[in-house]
Amino acid sequence: MISKDDITKRFISYVTVDTESDPESDTTPSTLKQWDLANILVAELKLIGMSDVSIDDNAYIMATLPSNVNHKVPTIGFVSHFDTTPDFTGANVNPQVIENYDGKDIVLNAAENIILSPDYFEDLLLYKGQTLITTDGTTLLGADDKAGITEIISAMEYLINHPEIKHGVIKVGFTPDEEIGRGAHKFDVKKFGADWAYTIDGSQIGELEYENFNAAGAKVVVKGKIVHPGYAKGKMVNSMYIATEFINSLPRMETPEHTEGYQGFFHLHNIEGKVEETVLHYIIRDHDMNHFKARKEVIQKLTNAINEQYEREVITIEIKDQYFNMKEKVVPVMHIVDIAEEAMKALDIEPLIKPIRGGTDGSQLSFMGLPCPNIFAGGHNFHGRYEYVPVESMIKATEVICKIAELTAKKAIE
Repeated sequence: MISKDDITKRFISYVTVDTESDPESDTTPSTLKQWDLANILVAELKLIGMSDVSIDDNAYIMATLPSNVNHKVPTIGFVSHFDTTPDFTGANVNPQVIENYDGKDIVLNAAENIILSPDYFEDLLLYKGQTLITTDGTTLLGADDKAGITEIISAMEYLINHPEIKHGVIKVGFTPDEEIGRGAHKFDVKKFGADWAYTIDGSQIGELEYENFNAAGAKVVVKGKIVHPGYAKGKMVNSMYIATEFINSLPRMETPEHTEGYQGFFHLHNIEGKVEETVLHYIIRDHDMNHFKARKEVIQKLTNAINEQYEREVITIEIKDQYFNMKEKVVPVMHIVDIAEEAMKALDIEPLIKPIRGGTDGSQLSFMGLPCPNIFAGGHNFHGRYEYVPVESMIKATEVICKIAELTAKKAIE
């Protein structure tokens, strides 16, 4: 059995290290502080007995667990990221451990009246009687994706300590900067050497995903003219009003708070505004490639229309693709999803096969030649103060990793 105390201790040791990434940086990793945890992980991989442990100049970590069988087995990999999102602070994380959760409100921070309530977050009731790790209400937790790292290292340690579980060669990889869309950009797929892999980066227990959004980012720059407001008639052009016109011209119901399942969206996530210049930052998402292309066309046509209205270029737009739907690369090798599904069922976990409303390193890795579905890591409410993870879900994810390794070796001789 995997120890609840050990997995809790390991997870907390990771989340208390600040690894927030920075989209404005052009280095890899994007923040120096990501090296702090990266170096800890390298030392820990060596300590538990992994082979060929390496970290490159960009903080990409790889390690190998050698095969313990004589027959040929496909080489499989498990991948997670150690950065946390810049959407909410990950500094000074102070985890709280809630034993035997009673299904009621959890006071995260009494002084600021911050409550984690099942009245709002209904998924909490799935974990009544279990041990939850929460924030203190002032930071995110970092279960995305330090839970995944915890589970992968714990699984490797368990397999090393239990050689009676037969497996082939297993590769593990940990990446920086996934939260800013760059986690796989410098991942050396050839060096990794796996036939396929799994990201351990999902949410609720049972999640198994091989479809994700097609994704792009758009930077919209609106130019105005600043003059003294007392003498502005016919002269001032307030960029914030034009930006508001742009915002209101996009479909209001096609935003994250109004969409689900396979529905795509436009998401305005940042505004910097003054009279002379306003900058809007959007992300564009859709599972369907044709719809994805249409969304990019919509935002470009809107830009052109407003420029025509003002008879000059008041708006410039830069759209950059970020990642694509991995379904295209995974469907031809669906047996890798089938193995993960079988592993879950063998552990009495109900597989929840559904599209990712986001992306993982696996989406990019799949297009780099490493098919890579995504498996649950157990956390909920990522990227904010209400994030939590059940310890029992982390234990189950660890067991799934071990079972996938075992089934892959077994099926190689069937």
